[in-house]
Formats: sequence, C-alpha cells, structure tokens
Amino acid sequence: MAVGVTGLWLAGKRSWTGWAVGLAAQVLWLAYSLVTEQWGFLVSCFVYGAVYIRNLRAWLRPAPPVTTASEVTARVDH
Repeated sequence: MAVGVTGLWLAGKRSWTGWAVGLAAQVLWLAYSLVTEQWGFLVSCFVYGAVYIRNLRAWLRPAPPVTTASEVTARVDH
C-alpha cells in the first residue's frame, strides 16, 4: 500500500514518476494475489496496471499544440 500511495502522491505533484511507481506496485499486488490465491487482487492489478500505463504514456507523450480561434481566423484571412 505504501508504494501505491507514494505513486499517487508523486502523480499529484505532477511528476510522471508517480505513474511509474504505481505501475511497479502492481507487480507486488500480482505476487500477493498469486501467493495467497486471492484472484480478485489479480483482476484489480491488471485493471489498475492498464490505467497506470495509460496515464504514464499520456504524461510522456508530448501534447499537440492548441490552436485558438483567433489563430484559425488569421489563417483563413491570409
């Protein structure tokens, strides 16, 4: 739990490493699920892992530039 909370804390501080730490925490939950045969944790670790991967990719991928309405109008006028 401490690893997951640390990841969320880092993500809240706007650091991409938070999502990476959260993803790494899922490996611990995977091991816990397998050792204790608690299959609900297995399902949740894959679901959480998918969310962490999605958020990590979004943070590492540069956002496309935003075009404002005035920029669009200026292009049309020229």
